[in-house]
Amino acid sequence: MKAPITQSLEWKKLQDDLGEISFFEQGNGYQYLAILKSTPAGKYLYLPYGPVFTTKQGLENSLKSLQNLAKRESAFFIRVEPQSKVFVDHLPTIAQKSTDLNPAETWVLDLNQDDLDAKLPSRLLRYYKAAAKKGITIETSQNPADIHYLLDLQKQLAKEKGISTFSEDYLKTELAQPFATLYLVKHEDPHRRVVPPEGAPRDVFTGEEAATGPVETVIAAGLVFDDRTTRYNLQGAQNEQGRKLHATGILTIQLIKDAAAAGKQTFDFWGIAPEGAPDNHPWAGFTNFKKTFAGREVVYSGTYDLVLNPSRYRHYKILRKLNRLIRR
Repeated sequence: MKAPITQSLEWKKLQDDLGEISFFEQGNGYQYLAILKSTPAGKYLYLPYGPVFTTKQGLENSLKSLQNLAKRESAFFIRVEPQSKVFVDHLPTIAQKSTDLNPAETWVLDLNQDDLDAKLPSRLLRYYKAAAKKGITIETSQNPADIHYLLDLQKQLAKEKGISTFSEDYLKTELAQPFATLYLVKHEDPHRRVVPPEGAPRDVFTGEEAATGPVETVIAAGLVFDDRTTRYNLQGAQNEQGRKLHATGILTIQLIKDAAAAGKQTFDFWGIAPEGAPDNHPWAGFTNFKKTFAGREVVYSGTYDLVLNPSRYRHYKILRKLNRLIRR
């Protein structure tokens, strides 16, 4: 039974490292990872892209197990987002649609090295092949200390778009996992020179302070997760210089090529705007970019709350609404 990385033992290890309480369960026709969350109204269980099942019986078995777990942990609802559409076809009576947390739709590229270039946008391939001539290099890192490169770029993007970012500690913990890799796109600008520090030795012929070399800056960064079959393109950002040099496009080509070389079967772009979304949807630009690759759309069930205590759940929703109003 194929499970997304967010429903794996590897993801449980990440939750443990983050200090979260989580529960991994495998049973007859199902599998899940449930994370215990706390609110002022009480506790609930959250299953990112879970539970996992393929049949109606597997769904029923997983829900029975989850309700027993919720009872033991005094959780008043269970937040699920199964990828299988079996869930929607057999929607439990206690299910209420909630705001989607993880994307309910995504774009997936099937990796086949024989015809891989044919699936990639020709314009981006040209930029990729000319990258070295333009002073662009790509490096990988699994050192948590390097996460600041991604975070700095994300903060710039968040300021422009009015969105939030993960904390540095959270991102460092992610990068510390064996399944995570950070990609850094660097640009060496021959027209800019490093300013030498005060008191640096002067050139013996001109008497001027000697420059130490051209400036190399990180113009884009991306964080990917890999499981046995899939590369997940979770997070990325670029600066203005990166946009001018098409850094995100060049990086995405590299991510895909590396995934194919490593024997992965699919490349998951991790989220697109819903079908029929307006042009001003926050993900419209990202979606248009992702769909230039010859992939396919995958639609999941979305996020639902399985309400076990209706009165406490109503209280929780009122508190959430008040909190959102205060934050505005």
